Formats: sequence, C-alpha cells, structure tokens
Amino acid sequence: MIDTIDRNVPVGLDVHLILDNLSTHKTPPIKRWFAPRRPRFHLHFTPTSASWINLVERWFSLLTQRQLQRGTHRSTRQLEDAIKESLDVHNADPKPFVWTKTADEILDSLARFCRRISD
Repeated sequence: MIDTIDRNVPVGLDVHLILDNLSTHKTPPIKRWFAPRRPRFHLHFTPTSASWINLVERWFSLLTQRQLQRGTHRSTRQLEDAIKESLDVHNADPKPFVWTKTADEILDSLARFCRRISD
C-alpha cells in the first residue's frame, strides 16, 4: 500500500499519514523503515479515544462483518480481492456515517457513566 501511494503521489509532494495510537505504529523499526527510505512521509497519530475515529472503526467493523468473517481466503491476494470487492459494492451506493446523538445527549450519557462508576 505504501509503495502504491509513493508511486502515485507526485515526487514534489509530502505524504501525511494519519494513524491510530496503536503502539506498534510507533516502534523503532517502523520509524527506521520510514525515515531513511521515505523522508517525504510524515506520520500523525490520532488522540487516544478520539470520538471521530469511532466512525472509522465502525466502518472497518462493518467491512469485517460483511465481507471478511464470512469468507475463506487462502491467500493474501484473495483477501485483497474480497476487500476491493466490498469497497466497490459500498462505493456504488455510499451512505455516509452520521452522528445520531446531539452533543448534549452525549454529555448526558457521559455524566450518567461517571456517576455510575464513582459510586
């Protein structure tokens, strides 16, 4: 994937990658892999428990439920093809993820949770 991005982004442009805070993304081997060979790649990490990332995680959860858990993939190529097929189906009639609660409803829920765990 990184090689594909590297080939398709014009040489004069920097590439900014947004990653979650998974500890494996921050290991010295990952940093060494990017630094000398791909200096135009810049890694940015989302804040822990960032609320917007929940929608991204939900999308990947749907991908897993609809396509990956139900299939048998005997090779990486078959897995990649299954993911691409699922993306094609989704993109043919995309539906955006939207917040279903107001900020006040979310804060009220958080307040109830805090009261429950502080008792």
